[in-house]
Amino acid sequence: MKYDIVTKTIIKEIAYDISKYIIGIEVDENLTLLEQEFDVVEKRESDILFQSADNIVHIEMQNSNNKNMPIRMLRYYSDILLKYKDYHIFQYVIYTGKNSCNMDDKIVRDKCNFNYTLIDMAKIDCEEFLNSNNPASVALSILCDFKGKDSKKMVQRIIQKLMYLTKNNSYEEDRYFKMLEILSTNRDLEKVVKEEEDMYKVDIERLPSFMIGEERGIERGIERGIEQGAYKQSVKVAKALLSKNSDIAFIVDVTGLSILEVQELQKIKDTK
Repeated sequence: MKYDIVTKTIIKEIAYDISKYIIGIEVDENLTLLEQEFDVVEKRESDILFQSADNIVHIEMQNSNNKNMPIRMLRYYSDILLKYKDYHIFQYVIYTGKNSCNMDDKIVRDKCNFNYTLIDMAKIDCEEFLNSNNPASVALSILCDFKGKDSKKMVQRIIQKLMYLTKNNSYEEDRYFKMLEILSTNRDLEKVVKEEEDMYKVDIERLPSFMIGEERGIERGIERGIEQGAYKQSVKVAKALLSKNSDIAFIVDVTGLSILEVQELQKIKDTK
C-alpha cells in the first residue's frame, strides 16, 4: 500500500518527464492535469490524466501483474472517450513491480480490437531519469535498468543527485529519500540504499563552525543567509563529492561552504 501511494505521488509530479523519456511524445511543459474520477456504475479514478494540445494522455502505475488489466484499461478508455470525444486518447500502463512483467496489452476477441502501451520500468535506461533535475524523477530511477553498472555505485549517484537537488530544503530531502527507500524494495536494493544514506551522514558537531559554540554558530548562519538545516544539506553534498575525490574548489562552488570547512570534512574523511 505504501509503495502504491509513493509511485502515484511521483507519477503526478513527473508527468512531463514520463511523457518525454518513457512514452516518447513531446508535450507542452505547461500540460493541464484533468479530473481523474469517473462516475459510471461505480467510481473509478485514474492515476493520471492530462491534456496536451488535442491529445489526452492516460497513465496507470501498476506494481503487480494483473490479468484483468486490459479490461480495466478498456473501461477507462470508454469513460475518457465519453467525456473527451474530440481528443486523441493515448493510454499507458507503467509496470514497476519486482517480478517480470507478463501482463497482456490488448483485447482481441469477438469484434473487439483494443490495445494500449505497456511499459516495463526495469527496461528503461536509468540515465534518462538520473539526469533529470526533478527529484521525483531521480528517485524513480532506482526502478530502471542500470545497464550492467555496479548497483552500489548507481545508488551512490542517485543519492548524491537527490542531496544536491534538495540541499536547501530538509523537508524535501526527507520526503524524496523516503520515496527512494520505499521504491528500492522492488529492486531488492533497500539495504544498499540504507547503507549509502548512512555513509553520507556527517556528525555536524565535529565541524569548526559548531565547535566554537551554539551562539556563534547561529550568527554565522544568519550572516550566510541560510538555515542550519540547509547548512547540513550542504555538508552532506560536500561529503558525497569528497568520497568521489572531487576538486575542493568545485565543492565550495556547489555547496557554498568555505574552503576551511571543506578541508575539515576532508580531514574527517581521511581519519576514518
